[in-house]
Amino acid sequence: MVGGRARVRVRTPPGFPRSAGYDLDWQLEGTMGPNVLWLAEALTQVLPIHPEERVLDLGCGKALSSIFLAREFWAQVTATDLWTPEEDNQRRIEEAGVADRVTPVRAEAHALPFGEAEFDVVISLDAYHYFGTDDLYIGTIHRVLKPGGRFGIVVPGLKTDVTSEGIPAHLQPYWHWDFVSFHSPEWWLRHWEKTGLLQVELADWVPDGWRHWLAWMEICADRGQTGAAAERDMLVKDAGRTLGFARVVGRRPANS
Repeated sequence: MVGGRARVRVRTPPGFPRSAGYDLDWQLEGTMGPNVLWLAEALTQVLPIHPEERVLDLGCGKALSSIFLAREFWAQVTATDLWTPEEDNQRRIEEAGVADRVTPVRAEAHALPFGEAEFDVVISLDAYHYFGTDDLYIGTIHRVLKPGGRFGIVVPGLKTDVTSEGIPAHLQPYWHWDFVSFHSPEWWLRHWEKTGLLQVELADWVPDGWRHWLAWMEICADRGQTGAAAERDMLVKDAGRTLGFARVVGRRPANS
């Protein structure tokens, strides 16, 4: 079954039992960076998803994480992305057998076509750093979350925020200008809390996140995916000194 229990077992890191059984070819076909199922499981370990909750998967890419949330937690998921055609995600959703629980929507993050307080949970995996560093963007999340609703992200990050003069020497050969969107968990905590719109409940590193990132890049490089070898080499060179995944969870106050 596409997106079902494995025909080919993925070398899943310990601690991700839900992700361990998903088909390798299905994951590779839908990958757009680090393994999004591992990121989803890392987030849901600290942000529980309950059956029938309405979840916005913001920047869902090819909807693998949305399918995962629907299959594993029986959530009602809105799979929202700008770059992936809606019909392509609809096909993947139907093939995975969750068309009754996942709805694809193509939308730009600053123009979400949703009503006030529509979702119990908003998540964003390997995507929020592309738009959420805007000082004003948290207002969009606040608008679509129900009072008391929860918001969680997992994004690539840096242990210590750097300036153009402070890029570590070992990363300079690999550094892209858009890495300026990588920040520490502490940076995200300050970024959200200064607005007063969210109460931050957790801001930490995904344990061994850089190792998970590297493990997936090794698989992708073995399959000849464009750019994976260079990303793998960067992570080998860094060895967890600088790079990893920031994991942040907040809540809209019940009285706001």
